[in-house]
Amino acid sequence: MANTTVERTDGAATLTPQVRNVLLALIVGGIAAILDSTMVTIALHTLAVSLHSTYGAIQWVTTGYLLAMAVAIPVTGWAESRWGGRRVWMAALVLFVAGSALCALAWSDASLIGFRVLQGFAAGLIFPLMQTLAVRAAGGRASSNLIAAVSLPLALGPILGPVIGGVILNWLSWRWLFLVNVPVIAAGLVLAWRLLPADRPDRGAERARLDVTGLVLLAPALAGILLGLSNLSEDGGIGRAGVLVPLLAGIALLGAFIAWAARPGDRHPVVDVRLLRLRSLGTASAVLFTAGAAMYAGLFLLPLYYQQLHGETVLYAGLLLIPQGVGSLAARFVVGKLVARLGARLVTIASFLVAAGATVPFALAGAHTSLWLLGAALLIRGFGIGAVLIPPLSVAYQDIPVAGIPHATMNTRIAQQVGTSFGIAIVAVALQSGLAHGAASAFQGAFWWAIGITVAALIPALALPAARD
Repeated sequence: MANTTVERTDGAATLTPQVRNVLLALIVGGIAAILDSTMVTIALHTLAVSLHSTYGAIQWVTTGYLLAMAVAIPVTGWAESRWGGRRVWMAALVLFVAGSALCALAWSDASLIGFRVLQGFAAGLIFPLMQTLAVRAAGGRASSNLIAAVSLPLALGPILGPVIGGVILNWLSWRWLFLVNVPVIAAGLVLAWRLLPADRPDRGAERARLDVTGLVLLAPALAGILLGLSNLSEDGGIGRAGVLVPLLAGIALLGAFIAWAARPGDRHPVVDVRLLRLRSLGTASAVLFTAGAAMYAGLFLLPLYYQQLHGETVLYAGLLLIPQGVGSLAARFVVGKLVARLGARLVTIASFLVAAGATVPFALAGAHTSLWLLGAALLIRGFGIGAVLIPPLSVAYQDIPVAGIPHATMNTRIAQQVGTSFGIAIVAVALQSGLAHGAASAFQGAFWWAIGITVAALIPALALPAARD
């Protein structure tokens, strides 16, 4: 693959023009799906009022989206093998923009939830395909610079989404949260048609055959685990049937899937968990689980902190998060070189420590703490969380054959998705249980839990390789 090789200069891998073109198409096409998920989260109150719904019902606008994403992730490897990466990518974009348009036309909470499920399924295809197609374009080599580029929307989305959502809700109808996706996806489709290579689908009979048994086990397993975790913060906690039933059923189905997929023999499971035996992918997936938990625990708390404790509007709370986005963006310019020089282990550990340390001011803050001080802390925290995903992702593909790239991607995406839900559930429970002692005390306790999760993430990070070969 002469056109896609990467060259090395000053210890970091530089990307060829062909790979940069692919990254441009993927980033523009995928950014809408990433921003959309976070924009809608801050609009739940507005949606409940506008659609005459209850908060319990309107929560399914985000829960249904996340569950549909989880169901779609295991399908991406088979779909790419069956129809080719570019076709599936463009089909996913079309499906997402169709779901967006339908969401904008929703007339009730039930219709909006249904259309969000369609959106979520498309997003579940888009996120892993971004990673897979980028690594394929680079000939199977996931350099830190490549990962820094393709994961940029994943890092900035949760930070910029509340800002954009706040601006829209302040001046426009909530329907524009979805209509804004249309021109962005249209540009993404044009770029995909022009810049993505016209790959041929794998015509092998075995690889084109969908592992129906594996999908029937894995899809509801992920949906059950995520549903149980999302219900954890409600009254009754872990003892509620709404938590225990889906969570235990999901864990049981996941165990059954692992047993099914790990059986010896030349088979093609929907997600090849046997690749987790490789140190590169197994370690990276464990780190990404904890990274998802650590990142999103804080990202969940911060908008609520500014709105509920400081009394800020949705718009101003979003604007106050801008320093975190600036820090995350700044990390993208240096982390590739740092990984090449210092190794994935040291950079990951340092990133977690920076993120944890910069969260401490929020665990000590009250309703009258200086917003300038908190903004400075957010800038530093943004740098930490902006850097933390890149080292494990650049390590994940080191020992993976080209044919295994989609499966490696699905393993890492599933780990990060479940970790995200786990982290949010932990701090949501801490916040809810602490409200009896006052909002300030509740947020301080929840932020300490977020810090604890981030520090605990250092344990799997110690198993990452010390330096790149």
